[in-house]
Amino acid sequence: MTSAASSPLELVDAPSTTAEVSAFLPRLSTALEGEAPLLALPRSGPERERLQELAQGVAVARDIALVVPTSGSTGHPRLALLSAAALRASADSTHTALGGPGRWLLALPTTHIAGLQVLIRSLRSGLEPVVVSDSDGFTATSFVDAVGSLDVASSEPPHYTALVPTQLQRLLNDGAAVEALWQLDAVLVGGAAASTELLARASASGVTVVTTYGMTETCGGCVYDGVPLPGVDIAIADDRRISIAGPVLFDGYLNAQHSPVINGWFSTADLGRIVDAVLHVDSRADNVITSGGVKVPAEAVEQVVLDMPGINAVVVVGVPDAEWGEHVVAVVAADVAIALDAVRAVCLDKLPREWLPRDVLTLESLPMLPSGKPDRAAIQHIAGQLAR
Repeated sequence: MTSAASSPLELVDAPSTTAEVSAFLPRLSTALEGEAPLLALPRSGPERERLQELAQGVAVARDIALVVPTSGSTGHPRLALLSAAALRASADSTHTALGGPGRWLLALPTTHIAGLQVLIRSLRSGLEPVVVSDSDGFTATSFVDAVGSLDVASSEPPHYTALVPTQLQRLLNDGAAVEALWQLDAVLVGGAAASTELLARASASGVTVVTTYGMTETCGGCVYDGVPLPGVDIAIADDRRISIAGPVLFDGYLNAQHSPVINGWFSTADLGRIVDAVLHVDSRADNVITSGGVKVPAEAVEQVVLDMPGINAVVVVGVPDAEWGEHVVAVVAADVAIALDAVRAVCLDKLPREWLPRDVLTLESLPMLPSGKPDRAAIQHIAGQLAR
């Protein structure tokens, strides 16, 4: 039975077309006003069935506007409870950091927080978002068409979008898409680490990129270009874990007995450091490979490999090894096969020898989650199967 202090969770189809977004926005606005919290479901697939099962008959506190799955990049997604106040604080702080409210272009799925925040920011701006068609997947052509619909030349507000690094990479390879990117006042890039090479290409191409760091638990990006959004505080613990405080924090996980927010602080699974008041995210605390007794931070290796020419994306995983416990494998997305010797030579200049990959697996593209992040669990399985 639902108590007076709670509301039943409403399951809705995540919008992906212009018509669907237009119909969804009033419903989202109602949720932000404290009525009927929402969980946006994928249109089909096992994830939809899993979420339906988890949320069946669930009621949440009345101040919760959205229940959103975490990315699940390591195979264990959870449902985060996001209050209307936290979502509004995130959207408003984003506009403050970018220089004011504007019109948004939606290029990310609305099953996860990054896409949903584009819609919330649109509501806060009072401007209808433009939707990139995903009928053929994300393409440079569909992006160019969507930017054309923004009608930048004859409209006054700033114009923004949010992308994951894979999308930005694809757009930078297309001349018309680069020209479309020029028309945007800011291109937020997050969801996964963007390589130094990719960011340098974007800058050299004249694209205004703003790197973001955050997660579902912080209502999306809460650190822009290494600087916390207004109202957000960052601290580094003795074990190098990043902790976050501020009005953007979530209220906990669905069906969890205790909130992970302690004394106003949320301890993330990320390791980092603050240099000259700028946050640098180094790796995940739970993404460490143990090889021969040596702890290898996978993301530190990824950052080096990702800067190699010809590599579009990389995930580093540990594969079971009878002698070493695990050995390091770099799974890369590239148009041509990448040689192990070349990878090791580059890594040797920047990393301890014990961290170097012992195998390289080249794929045309990496398995991805709906959130736009690499599906580490699937990549781990592929690497393990090929290693047998």
